[in-house]
Amino acid sequence: MGRKKNTPSDRRFMMAHVVRTERISPNFVRLTLGGLDGLEARGDDHWCRLFFARQGQDVLQLPTRTTEIGWYLQYLATPKTRRPWVRAYTLRDARPDVGEVDIDFVIHGEQSGSIGPAAQFALDARPGDRIGFLDQGSAFTPDHPHDWTLLIGDETALPAIAGICRSLREDARGRAIIEIPTASDRQEFSAPAGVEVDWIVRDQSTQADGRPGELALRALTTATLPDGVVHAHAIGESKLATGARRYLVQEREVPKRNVDFVGYWRHGRPATS
Repeated sequence: MGRKKNTPSDRRFMMAHVVRTERISPNFVRLTLGGLDGLEARGDDHWCRLFFARQGQDVLQLPTRTTEIGWYLQYLATPKTRRPWVRAYTLRDARPDVGEVDIDFVIHGEQSGSIGPAAQFALDARPGDRIGFLDQGSAFTPDHPHDWTLLIGDETALPAIAGICRSLREDARGRAIIEIPTASDRQEFSAPAGVEVDWIVRDQSTQADGRPGELALRALTTATLPDGVVHAHAIGESKLATGARRYLVQEREVPKRNVDFVGYWRHGRPATS
């Protein structure tokens, strides 16, 4: 069955605060954010934009325009001395009854000292720290009939894949391929009995070349996939997302409409805005 876009009808910026922090595994820090009264739990890969103050900023200044284009143009027009960092994240869990969400931050570059502003915020966060929040809805919105679901991603895609699996129908069939840095980064999440979850551990492979997503893409190209019409969702590092789509369309002859892909980040090229 096709599905309609699941986006908020009342787009508004909210000021959240850190309730608690937890290092849940070697490469993940979970922040619980509160103060989000009125937030609707949308399921699937419900995502948001988070706004962090830059170093030296005493006040977190959020855009006042609420249209998708309008707020971003206003943001770009704001001098950097007053412009916050902004990053996109998937909600790992949402508890609208108490106005809280959990968000998992992947800590890239901790050993090399090249940590991005969002990961650094997560590492330094203390209860009461303020953070801007903009609800963006769900991106996983299949618009065509399909028999089974394919999900593929790296560690940055883990919250989205977990949320999608949790939202699938009980009788859904599918396969999820998730690449993670270490075995200790594996997370338990609910999935229909007909959905097979494959964990690819980077530091346990002799074939890893250092680029996240390479092993997951290789696993896809050698996988025995179910019969029938598929809806595929490839997310995470840019080359993984585009490579998975290219493989499915060119080698498996999956219609382009049946493959969604989103590059969350680029290895070696941190976001600058």
